[in-house]
Amino acid sequence: MRSNRPASTAAPTADAGWLALDRQLCFALYSSSLAMTKLYKPLLEPLGLTYPQYLVMLALWEADGASVGELGQRLSLDSGTLTPLLKRLEASGFVHRLRDREDERRVRVQLTTTGRAMRERALQVPQAVACASGCALEELVSLTRRLQALRDSLNQEAERAAA
Repeated sequence: MRSNRPASTAAPTADAGWLALDRQLCFALYSSSLAMTKLYKPLLEPLGLTYPQYLVMLALWEADGASVGELGQRLSLDSGTLTPLLKRLEASGFVHRLRDREDERRVRVQLTTTGRAMRERALQVPQAVACASGCALEELVSLTRRLQALRDSLNQEAERAAA
C-alpha cells in the first residue's frame, strides 16, 4: 500500500521534545473535538438534538431508510452506542425504526415528517459553525478533506496493525 508521505521526506527522528502536550496531533484533535461539541450544544438545543443525534440525523437526511448497520458504519458507531441514540430520536418523534421486509433481522431507520422538516431548521447550524471557525469557506473545505484523509490513513494503519 502506498504511503501518503512524499518520497523525499524521511521519517523524523524522535526526541524528548516530542512528548510535549502541545506537539501532540492527538491532543490537538481531541481538544478541537471538545471545543466543536461545546460550540454545537447551544446551536442544537432549539432542534431538540444532542451532537451525536445530530450526526445521525445528518446521515439520515442523506440516506433515509438506512439500516442500523449502515448507519453504524457511516458514523463509526457500534450498535451498543447507536441503538440508545435511535431510541431517543424515536421517542422524540424524529424517526421510526422498522423491521426490513426482506430480512426481519435488519432494522431500518426512517425519518418521520417531523424529522424530515427539521432539515430546513438545521441549515443554520453549519453556517454558524463556519462563522465561529474564523476560516474562509475554502479553508474549511480543505481542512475537512485533510482531516478525512488523515482519518482514512489512521483507520488503514489500525486495521493493518490488528491483522
